[in-house]
Amino acid sequence: MYKFKDQFILTLSALSLSACTIFGDISVKVAPFEVLMADGPFELRHYERLILVSTKMPRGMNSASGPFRRLFDYISGNNEKKEKIAMTAPVLMDQSGQTSEGMSFVLPENLSLMSAPSPKNPSVKLTELKNYTVAVVSFSGFLNQKTISTHKALLEKWIVDRGMKIKGMAKAAGYNPPFTLPFLRRNEVFIPVKRP
Repeated sequence: MYKFKDQFILTLSALSLSACTIFGDISVKVAPFEVLMADGPFELRHYERLILVSTKMPRGMNSASGPFRRLFDYISGNNEKKEKIAMTAPVLMDQSGQTSEGMSFVLPENLSLMSAPSPKNPSVKLTELKNYTVAVVSFSGFLNQKTISTHKALLEKWIVDRGMKIKGMAKAAGYNPPFTLPFLRRNEVFIPVKRP
């Protein structure tokens, strides 16, 4: 039975290839967004458009290395155009109950669903999130199932207290490689919402 923390250790190692440091600095671009509301560690954000390359993570897998490798191969040139694609933060993991259902890399903002090269691997898919409004909670430390569940519960309460409605699956987001000092890491939980 695989651990959520193990999945992110593998996934975020990709960001380490982009000159991340133990001090939390990341040289990769972060997907652009607009802050609609800020309240301590909580934010309401709007992403105009996110192009994701994603793959499923079947339950019962012993390791996330397969899904990670498929996505990393895609941005390394295993696509129809044989193009290398820059890494963009964050790395996203669909969160369904106590398991992860999928892993996604965010593609650079200059790519669209039409211009991004098609994956060669049939288990890797390109998708687009448009007008994506999410409530977000940010936290440092380790990104594991316990911290994700704790912050997801805090975020759900924050959403309800502000009269918003949850309208989709939560995602955990990681921005740093595993060798970053824990207190300098940037972790987040996203929950799509509908404003009143």
